[in-house]
Amino acid sequence: MRLLGIIGGSGLAQYPGLEITEQKQVETPYGEPSAAIKMGTLNGKKVAFLPRHGDRHSIPPHRINYRANIHALKVIGVTDILAVAAVGGITDKYAPGVLSVPDQIIDYTHSREQSFFSERFRADNHIDFTWPYDAELRQTLLSAATDAGLSVNDGATYAAVQGPRLETAAEIRRLERDGCDLVGMTGMPEACLAREAELRYATLAIVANWAAGKTENVLTMTEIQQTLANGIDDVKSIIAHVIERL
Repeated sequence: MRLLGIIGGSGLAQYPGLEITEQKQVETPYGEPSAAIKMGTLNGKKVAFLPRHGDRHSIPPHRINYRANIHALKVIGVTDILAVAAVGGITDKYAPGVLSVPDQIIDYTHSREQSFFSERFRADNHIDFTWPYDAELRQTLLSAATDAGLSVNDGATYAAVQGPRLETAAEIRRLERDGCDLVGMTGMPEACLAREAELRYATLAIVANWAAGKTENVLTMTEIQQTLANGIDDVKSIIAHVIERL
C-alpha cells in the first residue's frame, strides 16, 4: 500500500485541512528531522506531512538535515514523496504564480551531506540519477493538475543553490546559460537522498518571484510571501487530486 509523504516548503509550513491523528518524533542515525511528522488524513486517505524548514520556518536551507528527513519518512512507511518548493523564475515561461513539475536538476550547493552511504560506502552505492524525479509520480502530479482544472508547466530544470541569501543577477545569468528555468534552495540533496532510499520523489514548484536581474524591481519577502499565499490553494488542490490517484 502506498503512503504519500508531503514535504512542505516556504508557504506550506502548516497544512490546514489535514486531520492530524498522530505526531511522530522519529529518531534517526543522522540526527533529528526538521520537525515531528504529522500523520493524518486528507480526503479520507492517510498521509504524512513534514515541514522542511521546521514548524516555525526557522531552519535555513543550508542547515536542513535532509538525511534525517528522508530517513524518517522511509522508516514510518512513506513510499512516495511530493516535495512542495517555492522557486524563482529564470526563463520567460516561469512568471510569479506559475506552477511547474520539473524534470531535471543541477546542483550548485556545497557542504551539504549528499548521501546515506558516506560512512559505509560500497562499489554498488552509485545511484542512477539520469532522471532525478520519478516519472510515474511526475505524471500523477500532471494528471492531478488537469483534474483540478489548473495549468502546470510540464518539465523544467531546477537550479539548486546554497542560500539562504537570494542570488546575484550575474549568478542568474550563469544559471540561465547552464539551461536552468527555476532556482531554489532545497532541491538537493533531497532528491538524490530519496533515490538512495528507493522512494518515489517529485516536486511541485510554485514560482514566487522573478529571479534576480529579471526585473528592475528590488526583491522583497513581502511580495514573495504574498505570491505564495495566493497560490497555495492551487497547490493544495493538486495534492488532493494526487491523493485520489494513488
